[in-house]
Amino acid sequence: MAALGAKIYLHPLGEKHLHEPTKLYESARRIYQDKMDELWGKMEGIALSQLRTVDHETVITIGDLQIRALHTPGHAIHHIAWQIGDVIFTGDVGGVKINNGLVVAPCPPPDIHIEDWQASIRLLKDAAPGKIYLTHFGEVIDVQAHFEQLENRLLDCANWMKPYSLSGESVETITPKFTAYVASTLRDAGITDALELEKYEKANPSWMSVGGLLRYWSKKQPV
Repeated sequence: MAALGAKIYLHPLGEKHLHEPTKLYESARRIYQDKMDELWGKMEGIALSQLRTVDHETVITIGDLQIRALHTPGHAIHHIAWQIGDVIFTGDVGGVKINNGLVVAPCPPPDIHIEDWQASIRLLKDAAPGKIYLTHFGEVIDVQAHFEQLENRLLDCANWMKPYSLSGESVETITPKFTAYVASTLRDAGITDALELEKYEKANPSWMSVGGLLRYWSKKQPV
Protein backbone atom coordinates (compact mmCIF):
# COMPACT_ATOMS: atom_id res chain seq x y z
CA MET A 1 0.00 0.00 0.00
CA ALA A 2 1.31 3.45 -0.89
CA ALA A 3 2.35 5.67 2.00
CA LEU A 4 -0.36 7.97 3.31
CA GLY A 5 0.23 11.67 3.85
CA ALA A 6 1.10 14.75 1.81
CA LYS A 7 3.98 14.89 -0.65
CA ILE A 8 6.50 17.52 0.47
CA TYR A 9 8.27 19.50 -2.26
CA LEU A 10 11.56 20.97 -1.08
CA HIS A 11 15.09 22.06 -1.88
CA PRO A 12 17.56 19.18 -2.39
CA LEU A 13 19.62 20.41 0.59
CA GLY A 14 16.62 19.97 2.88
CA GLU A 15 15.76 16.36 2.13
CA LYS A 16 18.07 14.70 4.64
CA HIS A 17 17.04 17.14 7.37
CA LEU A 18 13.31 16.54 6.97
CA HIS A 19 13.90 12.79 6.91
CA GLU A 20 16.18 12.91 9.95
CA PRO A 21 15.50 16.25 11.71
CA THR A 22 17.92 16.02 14.65
CA LYS A 23 20.43 18.49 13.21
CA LEU A 24 17.65 20.82 12.08
CA TYR A 25 16.09 20.71 15.53
CA GLU A 26 19.37 21.48 17.29
CA SER A 27 20.07 24.33 14.89
CA ALA A 28 16.67 25.82 15.68
CA ARG A 29 17.38 25.36 19.38
CA ARG A 30 20.28 27.80 19.04
CA ILE A 31 17.68 30.43 18.13
CA TYR A 32 14.81 29.53 20.45
CA GLN A 33 16.97 28.14 23.29
CA ASP A 34 14.96 27.04 26.32
CA LYS A 35 11.69 27.90 24.54
CA MET A 36 12.27 25.34 21.78
CA ASP A 37 10.36 22.42 23.28
CA GLU A 38 7.53 24.64 24.53
CA LEU A 39 7.06 26.29 21.13
CA TRP A 40 7.48 23.35 18.78
CA GLY A 41 7.24 20.11 20.73
CA LYS A 42 8.62 16.87 19.33
CA MET A 43 9.95 16.92 15.77
CA GLU A 44 9.59 13.67 13.83
CA GLY A 45 11.09 12.72 10.50
CA ILE A 46 9.16 12.43 7.25
CA ALA A 47 9.42 9.25 5.17
CA LEU A 48 11.62 9.59 2.09
CA SER A 49 8.75 8.26 -0.01
CA GLN A 50 6.85 11.51 0.73
CA LEU A 51 9.72 13.91 -0.07
CA ARG A 52 10.15 15.40 -3.55
CA THR A 53 13.21 17.55 -4.20
CA VAL A 54 12.94 20.26 -6.85
CA ASP A 55 15.64 22.04 -8.82
CA HIS A 56 15.57 25.74 -9.62
CA GLU A 57 12.70 26.54 -12.03
CA THR A 58 11.16 23.07 -11.73
CA VAL A 59 7.45 23.26 -12.57
CA ILE A 60 5.02 21.17 -10.54
CA THR A 61 1.65 20.52 -12.19
CA ILE A 62 -1.37 19.83 -10.00
CA GLY A 63 -4.50 19.59 -12.15
CA ASP A 64 -4.63 22.83 -14.15
CA LEU A 65 -2.28 24.59 -11.73
CA GLN A 66 1.42 25.08 -12.49
CA ILE A 67 3.77 25.99 -9.64
CA ARG A 68 7.34 27.06 -10.40
CA ALA A 69 10.11 26.65 -7.83
CA LEU A 70 12.58 29.52 -7.52
CA HIS A 71 15.72 28.79 -5.52
CA THR A 72 16.27 31.96 -3.51
CA PRO A 73 19.14 31.64 -1.01
CA GLY A 74 20.27 34.45 1.26
CA HIS A 75 17.96 34.07 4.22
CA ALA A 76 18.69 30.33 4.12
CA ILE A 77 20.66 28.21 1.67
CA HIS A 78 17.70 25.88 1.10
CA HIS A 79 15.10 28.62 0.57
CA ILE A 80 12.51 28.36 -2.22
CA ALA A 81 9.98 30.93 -3.40
CA TRP A 82 6.98 29.60 -5.34
CA GLN A 83 5.49 31.25 -8.42
CA ILE A 84 1.93 30.68 -9.63
CA GLY A 85 1.16 32.76 -12.71
CA ASP A 86 2.11 36.34 -11.92
CA VAL A 87 2.04 35.78 -8.16
CA ILE A 88 5.05 34.77 -6.05
CA PHE A 89 4.89 33.44 -2.51
CA THR A 90 8.24 34.70 -1.29
CA GLY A 91 8.81 33.08 2.08
CA ASP A 92 11.25 34.87 4.39
CA VAL A 93 13.53 36.06 1.58
CA GLY A 94 10.78 38.60 0.84
CA GLY A 95 11.16 40.19 4.26
CA VAL A 96 8.73 41.14 7.02
CA LYS A 97 6.12 43.87 6.62
CA ILE A 98 3.18 44.63 8.94
CA ASN A 99 0.14 46.63 7.84
CA ASN A 100 2.04 47.82 4.76
CA GLY A 101 4.68 49.50 6.93
CA LEU A 102 8.45 49.35 6.51
CA VAL A 103 9.82 46.09 5.15
CA VAL A 104 12.62 44.62 7.29
CA ALA A 105 15.01 41.73 6.70
CA PRO A 106 14.90 38.70 9.05
CA CYS A 107 18.52 37.63 9.59
CA PRO A 108 18.68 34.73 12.07
CA PRO A 109 21.57 32.26 11.96
CA PRO A 110 22.95 30.12 10.49
CA ASP A 111 22.72 30.84 6.74
CA ILE A 112 22.42 34.61 6.27
CA HIS A 113 24.42 35.60 3.19
CA ILE A 114 24.04 39.17 1.98
CA GLU A 115 25.28 38.76 -1.60
CA ASP A 116 23.14 35.66 -2.16
CA TRP A 117 20.13 37.51 -0.77
CA GLN A 118 20.75 40.40 -3.15
CA ALA A 119 20.93 37.95 -6.06
CA SER A 120 17.64 36.41 -4.95
CA ILE A 121 16.02 39.84 -4.79
CA ARG A 122 17.19 40.51 -8.36
CA LEU A 123 15.79 37.15 -9.47
CA LEU A 124 12.40 37.88 -7.93
CA LYS A 125 12.33 41.40 -9.38
CA ASP A 126 13.22 40.06 -12.84
CA ALA A 127 10.34 37.58 -12.61
CA ALA A 128 8.13 40.73 -12.63
CA PRO A 129 5.27 39.38 -10.53
CA GLY A 130 2.05 41.37 -10.40
CA LYS A 131 2.01 40.85 -6.66
CA ILE A 132 3.77 38.88 -3.96
CA TYR A 133 2.64 37.27 -0.74
CA LEU A 134 4.87 37.45 2.32
CA THR A 135 4.89 34.78 4.99
CA HIS A 136 5.08 37.70 7.46
CA PHE A 137 2.58 39.07 6.41
CA GLY A 138 0.27 39.24 3.43
CA GLU A 139 -0.13 40.80 0.01
CA VAL A 140 2.20 43.34 -1.59
CA ILE A 141 1.22 45.03 -4.87
CA ASP A 142 4.00 47.62 -5.23
CA VAL A 143 6.48 44.84 -5.78
CA GLN A 144 9.51 46.63 -7.22
CA ALA A 145 9.48 49.32 -4.53
CA HIS A 146 9.12 46.62 -1.88
CA PHE A 147 12.21 44.75 -3.06
CA GLU A 148 14.25 47.95 -3.36
CA GLN A 149 13.34 48.89 0.20
CA LEU A 150 14.12 45.37 1.41
CA GLU A 151 17.59 45.41 -0.14
CA ASN A 152 18.32 48.82 1.35
CA ARG A 153 17.24 47.66 4.82
CA LEU A 154 19.27 44.47 4.49
CA LEU A 155 22.41 46.41 3.59
CA ASP A 156 21.83 49.00 6.31
CA CYS A 157 21.55 46.31 8.98
CA ALA A 158 24.56 44.40 7.69
CA ASN A 159 26.72 47.53 7.52
CA TRP A 160 25.59 48.58 11.01
CA MET A 161 26.75 45.23 12.36
CA LYS A 162 30.11 45.06 10.56
CA PRO A 163 32.21 47.22 12.92
CA TYR A 164 30.81 45.38 15.95
CA SER A 165 31.87 42.09 14.42
CA LEU A 166 35.36 43.42 13.72
CA SER A 167 35.71 44.78 17.26
CA GLY A 168 34.80 41.45 18.84
CA GLU A 169 32.17 43.00 21.09
CA SER A 170 29.96 40.46 22.84
CA VAL A 171 26.47 39.51 21.70
CA GLU A 172 25.16 40.58 25.10
CA THR A 173 26.36 44.16 24.64
CA ILE A 174 25.52 44.41 20.92
CA THR A 175 21.93 43.17 21.21
CA PRO A 176 20.37 46.12 23.09
CA LYS A 177 22.18 48.55 20.78
CA PHE A 178 20.89 46.77 17.69
CA THR A 179 17.37 46.57 19.14
CA ALA A 180 17.43 50.32 19.74
CA TYR A 181 18.75 50.92 16.21
CA VAL A 182 15.93 48.84 14.67
CA ALA A 183 13.27 50.62 16.74
CA SER A 184 14.72 54.00 15.77
CA THR A 185 14.63 53.01 12.09
CA LEU A 186 10.98 52.00 12.36
CA ARG A 187 10.08 55.25 14.11
CA ASP A 188 11.92 57.25 11.44
CA ALA A 189 9.77 55.45 8.85
CA GLY A 190 6.64 56.69 10.62
CA ILE A 191 5.87 53.63 12.74
CA THR A 192 5.43 55.26 16.13
CA ASP A 193 2.56 53.29 17.64
CA ALA A 194 3.87 51.17 20.51
CA LEU A 195 1.74 48.18 19.51
CA GLU A 196 2.99 48.28 15.93
CA LEU A 197 6.60 48.44 17.14
CA GLU A 198 5.94 45.46 19.38
CA LYS A 199 4.44 43.51 16.47
CA TYR A 200 7.56 44.11 14.38
CA GLU A 201 9.81 42.99 17.22
CA LYS A 202 7.79 39.81 17.73
CA ALA A 203 7.64 39.01 14.01
CA ASN A 204 11.35 39.67 13.51
CA PRO A 205 13.15 39.59 16.89
CA SER A 206 16.21 41.83 16.82
CA TRP A 207 18.31 39.44 18.92
CA MET A 208 18.00 36.75 16.25
CA SER A 209 19.42 39.04 13.60
CA VAL A 210 22.38 39.89 15.83
CA GLY A 211 23.46 36.25 15.80
CA GLY A 212 22.92 35.83 12.08
CA LEU A 213 24.70 39.00 10.98
CA LEU A 214 27.65 38.46 13.31
CA ARG A 215 28.06 34.97 11.90
CA TYR A 216 27.93 36.33 8.34
CA TRP A 217 30.68 38.86 9.01
CA SER A 218 32.82 36.39 10.96
CA LYS A 219 32.85 34.04 7.96
CA LYS A 220 34.00 36.86 5.68
CA GLN A 221 36.95 37.87 7.84
CA PRO A 222 40.34 36.52 6.69
CA VAL A 223 41.73 33.65 8.78
